Amino acid sequence: MWCSVIGCIVTLTLSLLAAPLATEAQPLEKKVPRVGYLSDDSGSLGFTAFEPLAQGLRDLGYLEGRHIVFEPRYAEGNTDVLPGLAAALVHSKVDVIVAYGTPAAKAAQHATRTIPIVALMGEPVEMGLVASLARPGGNITGVSGQSAEAGRKRLELLKEAVPQASRVAVLWNPANPNKVLEWQETQSAAHALGLTLQSVEVRTPDDFARAFAALTRGRADALLTMTESLTLMHRSQIVDFTTQHRLPMLAAGREFVAAGGLMSYGFRPQHVSRHLAVYVDKILKGAKPADLPVEQSMKFELILNRKTAQTLGITFPPTLLVWADEVIQ
Repeated sequence: MWCSVIGCIVTLTLSLLAAPLATEAQPLEKKVPRVGYLSDDSGSLGFTAFEPLAQGLRDLGYLEGRHIVFEPRYAEGNTDVLPGLAAALVHSKVDVIVAYGTPAAKAAQHATRTIPIVALMGEPVEMGLVASLARPGGNITGVSGQSAEAGRKRLELLKEAVPQASRVAVLWNPANPNKVLEWQETQSAAHALGLTLQSVEVRTPDDFARAFAALTRGRADALLTMTESLTLMHRSQIVDFTTQHRLPMLAAGREFVAAGGLMSYGFRPQHVSRHLAVYVDKILKGAKPADLPVEQSMKFELILNRKTAQTLGITFPPTLLVWADEVIQ
Protein backbone atom coordinates (compact mmCIF):
# COMPACT_ATOMS: atom_id res chain seq x y z
CA MET A 1 0.00 0.00 0.00
CA TRP A 2 2.91 2.31 0.82
CA CYS A 3 4.28 1.73 -2.69
CA SER A 4 0.97 2.56 -4.33
CA VAL A 5 0.85 5.84 -2.40
CA ILE A 6 4.38 6.64 -3.55
CA GLY A 7 3.35 5.78 -7.09
CA CYS A 8 0.38 8.11 -6.93
CA ILE A 9 2.58 10.94 -5.66
CA VAL A 10 5.12 10.36 -8.42
CA THR A 11 2.39 10.21 -11.06
CA LEU A 12 0.77 13.40 -9.77
CA THR A 13 4.13 15.19 -9.66
CA LEU A 14 4.97 14.19 -13.23
CA SER A 15 1.54 15.33 -14.38
CA LEU A 16 2.02 18.73 -12.80
CA LEU A 17 5.45 19.08 -14.36
CA ALA A 18 4.17 18.03 -17.75
CA ALA A 19 1.22 20.43 -17.74
CA PRO A 20 3.21 23.62 -18.30
CA LEU A 21 5.22 21.90 -21.02
CA ALA A 22 2.03 20.93 -22.81
CA THR A 23 0.77 24.49 -22.49
CA GLU A 24 4.04 25.90 -23.82
CA ALA A 25 3.86 23.54 -26.77
CA GLN A 26 0.61 25.16 -27.89
CA PRO A 27 1.45 28.02 -30.30
CA LEU A 28 -0.08 31.34 -29.30
CA GLU A 29 -2.43 32.85 -31.85
CA LYS A 30 -0.62 35.78 -33.50
CA LYS A 31 -2.51 39.04 -33.86
CA VAL A 32 -3.02 40.04 -37.49
CA PRO A 33 -2.06 43.72 -37.99
CA ARG A 34 -4.86 46.00 -39.14
CA VAL A 35 -3.98 48.78 -41.56
CA GLY A 36 -6.42 51.64 -42.07
CA TYR A 37 -6.46 53.46 -45.42
CA LEU A 38 -7.88 56.98 -45.50
CA SER A 39 -8.36 58.95 -48.71
CA ASP A 40 -10.48 61.89 -49.78
CA ASP A 41 -11.28 60.39 -53.17
CA SER A 42 -13.80 57.68 -54.05
CA GLY A 43 -13.33 53.96 -53.63
CA SER A 44 -13.10 53.34 -57.35
CA LEU A 45 -10.66 56.22 -57.83
CA GLY A 46 -8.74 55.43 -54.66
CA PHE A 47 -8.13 51.92 -55.99
CA THR A 48 -5.50 53.39 -58.31
CA ALA A 49 -3.48 54.31 -55.23
CA PHE A 50 -4.68 51.63 -52.81
CA GLU A 51 -3.98 48.60 -54.98
CA PRO A 52 -0.27 49.47 -55.47
CA LEU A 53 -0.04 49.89 -51.69
CA ALA A 54 -1.55 46.44 -51.19
CA GLN A 55 0.71 45.02 -53.90
CA GLY A 56 3.74 46.64 -52.32
CA LEU A 57 2.90 44.95 -49.02
CA ARG A 58 2.34 41.63 -50.81
CA ASP A 59 5.80 41.99 -52.32
CA LEU A 60 7.11 42.40 -48.78
CA GLY A 61 5.45 39.15 -47.70
CA TYR A 62 2.10 40.36 -46.34
CA LEU A 63 -0.85 38.29 -47.54
CA GLU A 64 -4.22 39.95 -46.96
CA GLY A 65 -6.30 38.09 -44.39
CA ARG A 66 -3.32 36.07 -43.21
CA HIS A 67 -0.60 38.58 -42.37
CA ILE A 68 -2.53 41.82 -42.67
CA VAL A 69 -6.09 43.19 -42.75
CA PHE A 70 -7.03 46.40 -44.57
CA GLU A 71 -9.73 48.84 -43.48
CA PRO A 72 -10.21 51.39 -46.30
CA ARG A 73 -12.25 54.56 -45.82
CA TYR A 74 -13.07 56.95 -48.69
CA ALA A 75 -14.48 60.46 -48.48
CA GLU A 76 -15.91 60.39 -52.04
CA GLY A 77 -14.49 63.85 -52.73
CA ASN A 78 -16.06 65.42 -49.63
CA THR A 79 -13.22 66.43 -47.30
CA ASP A 80 -15.74 67.42 -44.61
CA VAL A 81 -16.32 63.74 -43.76
CA LEU A 82 -12.61 62.92 -43.35
CA PRO A 83 -12.51 63.66 -39.58
CA GLY A 84 -15.36 61.23 -38.97
CA LEU A 85 -13.73 58.54 -41.10
CA ALA A 86 -10.42 59.02 -39.29
CA ALA A 87 -12.15 58.78 -35.91
CA ALA A 88 -13.80 55.53 -37.04
CA LEU A 89 -10.41 54.05 -37.90
CA VAL A 90 -9.06 55.03 -34.49
CA HIS A 91 -12.12 53.52 -32.81
CA SER A 92 -11.56 50.24 -34.67
CA LYS A 93 -8.05 50.11 -33.16
CA VAL A 94 -6.04 49.82 -36.36
CA ASP A 95 -2.28 49.40 -35.92
CA VAL A 96 -1.32 51.99 -38.53
CA ILE A 97 -3.17 54.49 -40.72
CA VAL A 98 -2.14 55.19 -44.32
CA ALA A 99 -3.40 58.68 -45.19
CA TYR A 100 -3.43 59.49 -48.90
CA GLY A 101 -3.29 63.24 -49.38
CA THR A 102 -2.80 66.24 -47.12
CA PRO A 103 -6.48 66.59 -46.05
CA ALA A 104 -6.52 62.91 -45.04
CA ALA A 105 -3.24 63.31 -43.17
CA LYS A 106 -4.58 66.34 -41.28
CA ALA A 107 -7.74 64.45 -40.34
CA ALA A 108 -5.76 61.45 -39.14
CA GLN A 109 -3.42 63.67 -37.12
CA HIS A 110 -6.41 65.32 -35.44
CA ALA A 111 -7.93 61.92 -34.64
CA THR A 112 -4.88 60.37 -32.98
CA ARG A 113 -1.45 61.28 -31.64
CA THR A 114 -0.51 57.69 -30.81
CA ILE A 115 -1.41 55.45 -33.75
CA PRO A 116 1.36 55.59 -36.39
CA ILE A 117 0.37 57.43 -39.58
CA VAL A 118 2.05 56.93 -42.95
CA ALA A 119 1.01 59.68 -45.36
CA LEU A 120 1.41 61.14 -48.79
CA MET A 121 1.36 64.85 -48.00
CA GLY A 122 2.30 68.11 -49.61
CA GLU A 123 4.61 70.49 -47.74
CA PRO A 124 4.35 68.53 -44.43
CA VAL A 125 6.44 71.00 -42.40
CA GLU A 126 4.43 74.03 -43.53
CA MET A 127 1.20 72.13 -42.91
CA GLY A 128 2.25 71.37 -39.32
CA LEU A 129 2.24 67.63 -39.91
CA VAL A 130 5.89 67.01 -38.99
CA ALA A 131 8.59 68.97 -37.16
CA SER A 132 11.12 68.42 -39.95
CA LEU A 133 11.65 66.08 -42.87
CA ALA A 134 14.73 64.51 -41.29
CA ARG A 135 13.13 63.96 -37.87
CA PRO A 136 9.31 64.08 -38.05
CA GLY A 137 9.11 63.95 -34.27
CA GLY A 138 5.49 62.81 -33.92
CA ASN A 139 3.36 59.92 -35.09
CA ILE A 140 3.43 60.86 -38.81
CA THR A 141 5.92 60.07 -41.55
CA GLY A 142 5.75 59.20 -45.24
CA VAL A 143 6.31 60.94 -48.56
CA SER A 144 6.24 64.65 -49.37
CA GLY A 145 4.67 65.57 -52.70
CA GLN A 146 6.31 69.04 -52.87
CA SER A 147 3.20 70.30 -54.66
CA ALA A 148 3.91 74.01 -54.17
CA GLU A 149 7.29 73.79 -55.90
CA ALA A 150 5.79 71.61 -58.63
CA GLY A 151 3.08 74.25 -59.19
CA ARG A 152 5.75 76.71 -60.33
CA LYS A 153 7.21 74.15 -62.72
CA ARG A 154 3.79 73.37 -64.22
CA LEU A 155 3.21 77.01 -65.08
CA GLU A 156 6.64 77.19 -66.72
CA LEU A 157 5.89 74.09 -68.79
CA LEU A 158 2.51 75.45 -69.85
CA LYS A 159 4.13 78.71 -70.95
CA GLU A 160 6.73 76.75 -72.93
CA ALA A 161 4.04 74.75 -74.73
CA VAL A 162 1.81 77.79 -75.33
CA PRO A 163 4.27 80.72 -75.56
CA GLN A 164 1.60 83.15 -76.80
CA ALA A 165 -0.44 82.69 -73.63
CA SER A 166 -0.64 85.79 -71.44
CA ARG A 167 -3.71 84.97 -69.31
CA VAL A 168 -3.93 81.61 -67.55
CA ALA A 169 -6.96 80.39 -65.60
CA VAL A 170 -6.26 78.25 -62.54
CA LEU A 171 -8.90 75.74 -61.47
CA TRP A 172 -8.33 74.79 -57.83
CA ASN A 173 -9.88 73.84 -54.52
CA PRO A 174 -9.11 76.32 -51.70
CA ALA A 175 -10.65 73.91 -49.17
CA ASN A 176 -7.49 71.83 -49.57
CA PRO A 177 -4.85 73.59 -47.42
CA ASN A 178 -2.03 72.20 -49.51
CA LYS A 179 -3.51 73.79 -52.64
CA VAL A 180 -3.48 77.17 -50.93
CA LEU A 181 0.32 76.93 -50.77
CA GLU A 182 0.41 75.76 -54.38
CA TRP A 183 -1.73 78.73 -55.42
CA GLN A 184 0.64 81.13 -53.67
CA GLU A 185 3.63 79.58 -55.43
CA THR A 186 1.79 79.70 -58.76
CA GLN A 187 1.09 83.41 -58.26
CA SER A 188 4.77 84.04 -57.66
CA ALA A 189 5.69 82.06 -60.78
CA ALA A 190 3.12 83.95 -62.87
CA HIS A 191 4.61 87.27 -61.86
CA ALA A 192 8.09 86.09 -62.89
CA LEU A 193 6.77 84.82 -66.23
CA GLY A 194 4.73 87.94 -66.96
CA LEU A 195 1.42 86.04 -66.84
CA THR A 196 -1.96 87.16 -65.53
CA LEU A 197 -3.87 84.57 -63.52
CA GLN A 198 -7.61 84.04 -63.23
CA SER A 199 -8.52 82.17 -60.04
CA VAL A 200 -11.45 79.78 -60.52
CA GLU A 201 -12.42 77.96 -57.32
CA VAL A 202 -14.27 74.69 -56.84
CA ARG A 203 -15.03 73.27 -53.41
CA THR A 204 -17.82 70.79 -54.19
CA PRO A 205 -19.11 68.96 -57.29
CA ASP A 206 -21.90 71.54 -57.53
CA ASP A 207 -19.35 74.30 -58.19
CA PHE A 208 -18.24 73.10 -61.62
CA ALA A 209 -21.10 74.63 -63.61
CA ARG A 210 -20.36 78.02 -62.07
CA ALA A 211 -16.63 77.51 -62.59
CA PHE A 212 -17.06 76.69 -66.28
CA ALA A 213 -19.19 79.81 -66.72
CA ALA A 214 -16.43 81.88 -65.09
CA LEU A 215 -13.84 80.30 -67.37
CA THR A 216 -15.93 81.19 -70.42
CA ARG A 217 -16.26 84.81 -69.30
CA GLY A 218 -12.57 85.07 -68.40
CA ARG A 219 -11.37 84.18 -71.92
CA ALA A 220 -8.08 82.76 -70.67
CA ASP A 221 -5.46 81.53 -73.14
CA ALA A 222 -4.78 78.34 -71.18
CA LEU A 223 -5.93 76.42 -68.10
CA LEU A 224 -3.89 75.09 -65.20
CA THR A 225 -5.83 72.51 -63.19
CA MET A 226 -4.57 71.73 -59.71
CA THR A 227 -4.99 68.01 -59.29
CA GLU A 228 -6.59 66.59 -56.15
CA SER A 229 -9.52 64.30 -55.48
CA LEU A 230 -12.28 66.75 -56.47
CA THR A 231 -10.81 67.76 -59.84
CA LEU A 232 -9.56 64.24 -60.55
CA MET A 233 -13.00 62.75 -59.98
CA HIS A 234 -14.46 65.28 -62.46
CA ARG A 235 -11.64 65.18 -65.00
CA SER A 236 -13.97 64.09 -67.83
CA GLN A 237 -16.10 67.22 -67.35
CA ILE A 238 -13.02 69.41 -67.24
CA VAL A 239 -11.45 67.86 -70.33
CA ASP A 240 -14.76 68.05 -72.23
CA PHE A 241 -14.94 71.76 -71.42
CA THR A 242 -11.38 72.42 -72.61
CA THR A 243 -12.02 70.44 -75.80
CA GLN A 244 -15.23 72.34 -76.54
CA HIS A 245 -13.55 75.71 -75.96
CA ARG A 246 -10.21 74.76 -77.54
CA LEU A 247 -8.43 75.58 -74.29
CA PRO A 248 -4.91 74.15 -73.73
CA MET A 249 -4.71 72.56 -70.29
CA LEU A 250 -2.00 71.25 -68.00
CA ALA A 251 -2.78 69.20 -64.90
CA ALA A 252 -0.78 67.16 -62.40
CA GLY A 253 -2.27 63.74 -63.16
CA ARG A 254 -1.68 61.65 -66.26
CA GLU A 255 -5.36 60.67 -66.03
CA PHE A 256 -6.22 64.09 -67.48
CA VAL A 257 -4.00 63.49 -70.50
CA ALA A 258 -5.42 60.00 -71.00
CA ALA A 259 -8.89 61.63 -71.02
CA GLY A 260 -7.81 64.07 -73.75
CA GLY A 261 -6.06 66.89 -71.90
CA LEU A 262 -2.99 68.52 -73.45
CA MET A 263 -0.31 67.73 -70.88
CA SER A 264 0.44 66.78 -67.29
CA TYR A 265 3.34 67.02 -64.88
CA GLY A 266 3.27 65.06 -61.64
CA PHE A 267 4.21 61.85 -59.87
CA ARG A 268 2.63 58.46 -60.38
CA PRO A 269 0.33 57.54 -57.45
CA GLN A 270 1.24 53.90 -58.00
CA HIS A 271 4.92 54.63 -57.49
CA VAL A 272 4.32 56.60 -54.30
CA SER A 273 1.99 53.94 -52.88
CA ARG A 274 4.72 51.31 -53.13
CA HIS A 275 7.03 53.56 -51.12
CA LEU A 276 4.33 54.01 -48.50
CA ALA A 277 4.22 50.21 -48.21
CA VAL A 278 7.89 50.21 -47.14
CA TYR A 279 7.05 52.63 -44.32
CA VAL A 280 4.14 50.44 -43.18
CA ASP A 281 6.42 47.40 -43.14
CA LYS A 282 9.02 49.18 -41.00
CA ILE A 283 6.40 50.41 -38.52
CA LEU A 284 4.78 46.98 -38.19
CA LYS A 285 8.26 45.64 -37.39
CA GLY A 286 8.67 48.12 -34.55
CA ALA A 287 10.01 51.34 -36.07
CA LYS A 288 8.65 54.66 -34.78
CA PRO A 289 7.33 57.30 -37.22
CA ALA A 290 9.24 59.96 -35.31
CA ASP A 291 12.51 58.28 -36.32
CA LEU A 292 11.68 57.66 -40.01
CA PRO A 293 12.64 60.62 -42.22
CA VAL A 294 10.00 61.90 -44.62
CA GLU A 295 11.03 61.02 -48.15
CA GLN A 296 11.02 63.73 -50.80
CA SER A 297 8.64 63.11 -53.70
CA MET A 298 9.53 60.60 -56.35
CA LYS A 299 10.57 61.52 -59.87
CA PHE A 300 7.96 63.65 -61.60
CA GLU A 301 6.88 62.71 -65.10
CA LEU A 302 5.84 64.85 -68.05
CA ILE A 303 3.10 63.43 -70.28
CA LEU A 304 2.14 65.07 -73.58
CA ASN A 305 -0.88 64.42 -75.80
CA ARG A 306 0.22 65.04 -79.38
CA LYS A 307 -3.24 64.30 -80.80
CA THR A 308 -4.80 67.01 -78.61
CA ALA A 309 -1.99 69.39 -79.53
CA GLN A 310 -2.70 68.91 -83.24
CA THR A 311 -6.41 69.55 -82.65
CA LEU A 312 -5.54 72.81 -80.87
CA GLY A 313 -3.00 73.81 -83.51
CA ILE A 314 -0.12 73.53 -81.04
CA THR A 315 3.33 72.23 -81.91
CA PHE A 316 5.30 71.02 -78.92
CA PRO A 317 8.85 72.44 -78.91
CA PRO A 318 11.63 69.86 -79.32
CA THR A 319 12.84 70.49 -75.77
CA LEU A 320 9.49 69.31 -74.33
CA LEU A 321 9.34 66.28 -76.64
CA VAL A 322 12.84 65.21 -75.61
CA TRP A 323 12.14 65.73 -71.93
CA ALA A 324 8.71 64.03 -71.96
CA ASP A 325 8.39 60.67 -70.26
CA GLU A 326 5.50 59.72 -72.53
CA VAL A 327 3.93 61.18 -75.67
CA ILE A 328 0.39 60.01 -76.43
CA GLN A 329 -0.02 59.97 -80.21
